Amino acid sequence: MSDQPQISTPPPPKPALVIDPALALLEFSSIAAGVQAGDAMVKRATLEVIHAGTVQPGRYLILIGGTVAEVEEALKAGKETAPDALLDHLFLPGVHGDVVKSLAGGRGSVGSEALGIVETATVSAAIQAADCGVKGAEVKLLEIRLADGLHGKGIVFFTGKVSDTEAALELIDKVLTPAQKVRSVVIAQLHDEMARILQSGTRFGSRLGWEQA
Repeated sequence: MSDQPQISTPPPPKPALVIDPALALLEFSSIAAGVQAGDAMVKRATLEVIHAGTVQPGRYLILIGGTVAEVEEALKAGKETAPDALLDHLFLPGVHGDVVKSLAGGRGSVGSEALGIVETATVSAAIQAADCGVKGAEVKLLEIRLADGLHGKGIVFFTGKVSDTEAALELIDKVLTPAQKVRSVVIAQLHDEMARILQSGTRFGSRLGWEQA
């Protein structure tokens, strides 16, 4: 045995999520139905990006990206496969780049301006809210959180001037259906202490060293 110390090789960096121009997401109440739908989708269309898997509470998500025509065709196949288990779905033919970055875990900075919060009943609605907000008003995405730790819900945080943040939430309110909405609020002049807490993350357990569920 060699006396030389073993040097561990760090894992390769995770590739950036790139979805351009079209994004779609399907949200199933049944895991079996979701896997079946995903199979039908990749058999129907040529996709540049596909991610799929389970989220709490026992749901199955399929996120796809690529050309508008191929994504639309795959979405059609997924919806046709298990319509009884389809909770919600989303199609964005020109998804905003900041939404894609946020889905990959990117976070913005919390300033002293207004904070807008949109809480949704589904993952699809949260992504739609994020895309609508950044396209329709001069706001920045702080974070998009989806499903896990939220009992399947979604939550989106925006920052910006009060008037711009209010405009973003008004636009989102018109886009989402009543069934997709939980609550939305605008907080003007967010307190420094709350800004510090939000900047470090929105999971309570992470502050006390809990393992993520």
